[in-house]
Amino acid sequence: MQAMQEGQTIKHDVYGLGIVTASDQERTSVDFDDHGPKLFVTSMMTAELIGEAPATPPKTKRRRKASTAAKAAKAAKKVAAAAATSRS
Repeated sequence: MQAMQEGQTIKHDVYGLGIVTASDQERTSVDFDDHGPKLFVTSMMTAELIGEAPATPPKTKRRRKASTAAKAAKAAKKVAAAAATSRS
């Protein structure tokens, strides 16, 4: 397989549908609907190209993990709510 255009939709046998986020002669990065971003060796990758690449590649959604501070604040809020309920 050769380098693909950014924004090209593909179907992979294992990961399903995805959108190419970057591709060159050595590596291809694909963001899959159900499995998130994956990096492949372009020459070894097997996938079915679906349709044409869009004129302007779509922006991919970035998944962000909650920060440790946000998790701690959420836990403290839960504890405070539980304490307020037990006092009543």
